[in-house]
This record gives sequence, structure tokens and C-alpha cells, in this order.
Amino acid sequence: MPVPADIDPRLLRAFVAVAEELHFTRAAARLYVAQQALSRDVRRLERELGAELFVRTTRQVTPTADAERLLPYARRVLAAQDDLRAAFASGPSRPLLVDLNSPGLVTGRRVLHRARELAPDRELMARYESGLTGAAADLLAGRLDASFGRFAGLDPALRSGLEQQPVRHEPMAVVLPEDHPLAARAEVPVATLAGETVYAGAGNPRTLEWTDLGSRLFAEHGIRLAPPLPLAVGDEEFERIMAKTRHPVLAVVDFPAMPRTVRRPLVDPVPLSPVSLVWRRGLVHPGLDALRRAAAELAAAEGWLRRPHGSWMPAVDETAMTGAGGSGTRTGPPGS
Repeated sequence: MPVPADIDPRLLRAFVAVAEELHFTRAAARLYVAQQALSRDVRRLERELGAELFVRTTRQVTPTADAERLLPYARRVLAAQDDLRAAFASGPSRPLLVDLNSPGLVTGRRVLHRARELAPDRELMARYESGLTGAAADLLAGRLDASFGRFAGLDPALRSGLEQQPVRHEPMAVVLPEDHPLAARAEVPVATLAGETVYAGAGNPRTLEWTDLGSRLFAEHGIRLAPPLPLAVGDEEFERIMAKTRHPVLAVVDFPAMPRTVRRPLVDPVPLSPVSLVWRRGLVHPGLDALRRAAAELAAAEGWLRRPHGSWMPAVDETAMTGAGGSGTRTGPPGS
């Protein structure tokens, strides 16, 4: 196989994605690029190497012998590039960019505030990227450094480039119109929502992990998932859409108040939203160390990782939160 003087790492990244997915559509989604652009990059790499890398049919993609030879080298090149980027993106004076998903959520905000107390000489800057799925792409691209959310709800291709530290099993709640028949209850048994249509973020591509969690809960209790809605940007627009549809909204117990609604904890069972601190694999930054220490400190002090009796959480999340086989899992603070 002739070797060109230089190979664009982007072409190698496209090749590795296709070689691992054996599917151009899935590989394009993994890299957040159009399938046409991905195919173009693979063809360009094949021209530069003078070798066919994949046999394509309408039903399958099969790597050639040259592709099998290239794959371990391409992986090493990309790993070295990622290490280089992480090393030069982690200067101690650079701010750590921390995504809190939404201004009203409590868990990430408390961790960030405590981290600032632990590292007052470091700059930890908040961002609001609306969901871990959306933030994950920015984490991998280096546009964000850390985020919070449901790690097990991410695509495995995204998880492979990230690390996590479990922070909280956050009890879930439902937000109801104030005149809803269930609004008079102090707590809402999950079974009483059977037959209801409940909004769980469907239509927001940045919160797929949350919609998946809601779908798993609803499927077990005869609750309908509200159909996708146009993405509402900003609290005011979200509140307007919810008031218009009058669908109950799946939330967590610390979800901020909305006008003309009540928030009620869900019980029997208590469904849990697994929250992890998530960051790019290989990231080294003193601000991240402070963030991880703060998360571990608060989780211990507040009992955030204790499971209430009779609680509910998908098995895939139990595995991820205990560190048993989850890609990139870290279960303790630095040095643990």
C-alpha cells in the first residue's frame, strides 16, 4: 500500500468510524457529519492510499484486508492527536467550561459552586447546553469541558470518548397544570398517570437521553409519551408551549417552578434520574479536579447516591452508575 506524505486526520477519523460501525449512516451520525461528506472523505482516503478499504453493497459494508491493516495504525494516530489536543487545551490558566444543562437545575449548580470554593484561584465558567446528548458532541470537540446528565443514555460511540463520575440518583417528579385532577395530591403514584400523555422532551435532539429514560418508565406503567414538539428555546417559550398543550411534564424534584403549574414527586416506585459528571477522556485541568472533589463531597454529605427503598432505575443505568462495565467510567474523585 503506497503511503502519501501527509494524511488528514479527519479522513482517518471517518475511516475508523465506518470500520467500527460497518454502516455509513451510523458512522455519519457518530461524527455529526452528513453521510455524503463521510463517503467523500472515505473515497478521498482510498485515492490517497491507492487501496480499496471497504466493499459496499446495498445490504452491508465489509472492510478489505487493507482496511484491517490500516485500522490499528489509524487508531493510534487519532489517539495521539486527542492526547495532544487535551494536553494543550488544559493549561492551568484556561477557564474550565462547565455545562449545567439548564439555569434552574440544582445538582450541577451546587457542584459547580462548591468547586469554585475549593479552587478560588481557578475560573470555572457555566454554560447551558440543554441536555447531555447535545453537550457530548461539544465535549468531544473541545468546546466544553464538563457536563452533567444521564451517561448511560448516550450513544456508545459518544461514551467511548468520555469519562464519568456518578453524582446523584435524583428523584423524579411530574409538573401538572394547577387544575389537573392529580394536582391536589402531595405525591403522585406513577400508576395514576396510566393513560395520561406526558411530555419527556420528545422533539429536542439535545435531550435524547432524557426522552429515553422517560420512555422506559412510561412503557412499564401504561403512560403515553407526548409526541415530538418543536424545540422551544428559552423558559418563556417552553412555558407557553406547555400551557398550550396542557401535557404533564416529566421532571426532577428540583425542577424550577413554572407559572400556573404544580410540581409533585413521583412515588410507588420512586423513579430516579441518574446524574453523572461527564468530561472528555484524557482531560487534565485543575478545575476538573476541583469539580470532581466537589461532586464526591456533596454526594457523600447529601446521600445523593443512596437508593431509596422501592425506587426504580433502568438496569443499564444501574450498571453505569456502579462502574460495572460502563465505558469511560470513573467512580471516585482524583486519587481515589
